[in-house]
Amino acid sequence: MPTARLAQSADLQSILSLFAASEVSRAVEPYKQAAHVWQETIAQPGTYIFVSEENERIAATCMLITAPNLLRGGRRHGFLENVVTHPELQGRGHGRAVVEAALARAWADNCHHVLMQSGREDSRVHTFYERLGFVPGLRVGYVANGPCQ
Repeated sequence: MPTARLAQSADLQSILSLFAASEVSRAVEPYKQAAHVWQETIAQPGTYIFVSEENERIAATCMLITAPNLLRGGRRHGFLENVVTHPELQGRGHGRAVVEAALARAWADNCHHVLMQSGREDSRVHTFYERLGFVPGLRVGYVANGPCQ
């Protein structure tokens, strides 16, 4: 089974290539701006980017954000974002490896729970998350979109 590791500064180009191949959302451009956002992201306390590799390229990634919480006895919140696996490498355990690494980090950081949302309509995506322990329907998700730029 593939393993996951924390992303490093030098992984930016490979992660941007993964995002482009996966067509998940528009990535930051130009590269200089993306590099600035990347450095800010990896320096942010409580933010972890996990990657899994195959043949010296990043096959999957996800981001875990943990935040302090005055409720739940002070146990942190965890938020899982940007879960992406290269389309050519799906079904090989890379997505599982990065999500399991993120969950392990969340539990080590004393998170009460890890929240995530999926806008995907593909039932296989939902089955994937449910097999990793995510339970649908426990909460209602709301989204407030920022003003158009």
